[in-house]
Amino acid sequence: MNRRRELLMSMAAGAVAGGLPGWAHADGYPTRPVKMVIPFPPGGSTDIVGRLLATRLSEPLGQTVVVENRGGAGGTIGAAEIARATPDGYTIGIATVSTCGTAPNIYPKLPYDPIKDYQTITNIAAVPGIIVVHPSFPARNFAEFIKVLKANPGRYNYASSGAGGVGHMGMEMFKIQSGTFMTHIGYRGAGPALTDVLAGNVPIMWDNLSSSLPYIKNGKLIAIGLAYDERIPQLPDVPTFIELGMKDYEATTWYGLIGPAGMPKDIVAKLNAESVKIIHSNDFKARLLDSGAFPIGDTPEHFAATIAKEVVKWKKVADYAKVKL
Repeated sequence: MNRRRELLMSMAAGAVAGGLPGWAHADGYPTRPVKMVIPFPPGGSTDIVGRLLATRLSEPLGQTVVVENRGGAGGTIGAAEIARATPDGYTIGIATVSTCGTAPNIYPKLPYDPIKDYQTITNIAAVPGIIVVHPSFPARNFAEFIKVLKANPGRYNYASSGAGGVGHMGMEMFKIQSGTFMTHIGYRGAGPALTDVLAGNVPIMWDNLSSSLPYIKNGKLIAIGLAYDERIPQLPDVPTFIELGMKDYEATTWYGLIGPAGMPKDIVAKLNAESVKIIHSNDFKARLLDSGAFPIGDTPEHFAATIAKEVVKWKKVADYAKVKL
C-alpha cells in the first residue's frame, strides 16, 4: 500500500509541476479540434500569418485547428481571451507586437500581463512596417511626403489597426522623429483600416507589409518607406527610413504562437516542434515571403525574451509621445 501511495503521490506531483490539468499529456493530444484565437479581424497581416500556420498545423496534429477572429481594442480583446483560456492546449492564439509590446504600455487596466499570463510556443514570422498612401495623396516619395505634411500640420489623417497597436505607435514614433503631425484614426484591425484607405476615405496608413503588399504591387497604394533595417526583395525599389535619414526608425512587427500560462510542458514541446518544422519547410517559407513576412521559428524561451524586450522598447515611445488609453 505504501508503494502504491508513493506512486500516486509522485504522479500527482508531476502533474502539478507540469501544470497538467486533468493529467493531460502530449501522447494523446489532441483528441478534439484546437482553437486558434487571432486577435484581429480577417484580412490583416495577423490573420494571414495565423491562418497559414493553422491550416498546415492541422495535419501533424491529426485534428482541425479552427481559427476564431476576435478583433477590437488594438487586439487586446482577443489577447485577453487567450490568457483566460483553460491551459490544456485546446486554445492557442497569435501574439503580436501590438498585443504584447505596445498595449501593456498604454492601457492602464490591461486584463492580461504579456510576461506572466502566456506560455510562449514559437515566434512564427517577422514583418516590416510600411507607410503607404492612397494614389490621390499629393506625394509619391518620402521627400514629398514630409514636405506635404510639414506644410499642412494636422490636415491629414492616418489609419491604423487600432489605438495602441503597432500601427498607431509606429506612426507616433515616426511623427516624433520626423517633426510632422497627423491625426490618428483607429480601426478594429488592419483589414477594416486598409479597406478605408483603399477607398480613399483616409489617405495614409502605417501598416504591416503582409496586408499592403498586393495593393502596392497593383498600384492601388503608394509605398513611402519601410520601417525595417534593410531593403526587401519583394519591393527592391522601396527604401528604408534608415536610408532616408531616420537613423533610429525601425518598427518590425512579429506574429508568434502562444497559449495561456500553465500549459503542459510536453504539449508545448509538441506544438513547438510541429510548428517549427512547418515554419522552416520550403513551401511555408515561400508562402511567407510571398506575403511579405520572414520566417523565424524559435524556441519558447527565445520568444519569451523577445516579448520582454519589446515591452521595454515601446514603453519609451509611449512615455515620450504621452500615449495613454
